[in-house]
Amino acid sequence: MDVEAIKADHRRLVRYVGGGDDPADPADVLAMAMVLRIEKSEPPDRTDLLTAAARAVALLCLDERSAGDGPWAEPMDDWCDARIRKIARRARGAHWVAAQEVWGVTATEGDASARAFVPGRVGDLDRRIARLQIGGTEVEGQVPTDRPAGGVVLWTNAALEMTVGKLAAQVGHAAMLATKLLTPDEAVRWRLSDCPLAVRESTPERWHELLAADSAGTAVAVRDAGFTEIAPGSVTVIAEVIREQENT
Repeated sequence: MDVEAIKADHRRLVRYVGGGDDPADPADVLAMAMVLRIEKSEPPDRTDLLTAAARAVALLCLDERSAGDGPWAEPMDDWCDARIRKIARRARGAHWVAAQEVWGVTATEGDASARAFVPGRVGDLDRRIARLQIGGTEVEGQVPTDRPAGGVVLWTNAALEMTVGKLAAQVGHAAMLATKLLTPDEAVRWRLSDCPLAVRESTPERWHELLAADSAGTAVAVRDAGFTEIAPGSVTVIAEVIREQENT
């Protein structure tokens, strides 16, 4: 893995500020497609699936192919200069196998798998991905509320009702934004370790603390544009980085 490429990817994510207007033609919208593997006979655990989805996005964003003269660099630049959009779909069986042939990165957590794809025009989405259903992503499982001892943690807003597909896109965005809290060297170590992270559901008390941390710049919040499921400006996930010295 090219360390300088990871640092270049990190700089792109640190510079990202979000916002902007969508193009007039919906087909011109730039989006990152995501696919969640949900087999009918053996669906994955909810927390593992969300964790895999978030890690897949982080791995792709910090991939050496996304930097410099890499084949993914230009589409990543274009996407990060526009309004960030992610769309999650589900796949199983042969459709999941076919999805592995499309440019992207797959992450696994426990028995769960998810794949994030190189962003591009919605109108140009590969048919192997476009044919997959956006709905039907619900899986069982309770997201834990305990605070991990260290590392990148993505806290979901328990007050919002979101499908797993919607939430997968939100934790994916939070994993991107979490890199803003890492130094370049920390980002390199994180990527070389395959972007370990934890997904947690926040209690009301913890959410209040996280909102304050976001205001102080020590955590970073995802504010949804409100295109689907929830109101515009809703804070869906807040990312924080817990370092060892905070627990000593």
